[in-house]
Amino acid sequence: MPIDTAHYHHICITLLWGMMALLALILIERLVYFGIVGLQAGKLAKAARDGGLVPGARVLKAADPITRGLAEYVDAHQIVGIRRERLEDLSAALFIDVDARISARLWVLDTIVTAAPLLGLLGTILGIMDAFNALSSGGISDPAAVSRGIAAALIATAIGIFTALCGLIGHNFLHRMANNLTERFKRLILLTEAIPAQGSQDKGSKDSRPATGAMVEATA
Repeated sequence: MPIDTAHYHHICITLLWGMMALLALILIERLVYFGIVGLQAGKLAKAARDGGLVPGARVLKAADPITRGLAEYVDAHQIVGIRRERLEDLSAALFIDVDARISARLWVLDTIVTAAPLLGLLGTILGIMDAFNALSSGGISDPAAVSRGIAAALIATAIGIFTALCGLIGHNFLHRMANNLTERFKRLILLTEAIPAQGSQDKGSKDSRPATGAMVEATA
């Protein structure tokens, strides 16, 4: 069964334009998101230096993952009788959760970087096959038309490489920003660690904690 190479060539070109649009959308969305989260992390750091990281503080009411994770840790830090090991386990679990939320959708950029050149190469191969099919059916009457067909086929490779290059630069830049945000969350946890837990004030007390302590134990 003959393959409609021209049709599949156009499909490859359309998919490449779609990848480029998706790449631009994710880059813009993540840049805006990281900027907002970074500003909130700055407010949290200022509050930590001023001693304002207490349960119920207004700065801990935001919905970003860093604020929610820190608010959960601050609440657990105030539980009477909680052990240092429990706090360390909770902080590790929160760090993993924040890192996963911050790095969300970056895998899409990685996929585009890998797939775009391959899809562009496939489109070029299909375009060249279409040009040679035209040659075999009509004879070599217009070599310029064949050259134009091959040049048009190479457009797919050019688009694929350009998309992958933009995606690689954007992915590395966003990955660096994501690492910076998770490191800032780690520093905020360490700043909160400097505040003595209520459990350390009464070492002789048994591990009898209110219901919120069960959350920490389950997380550990």
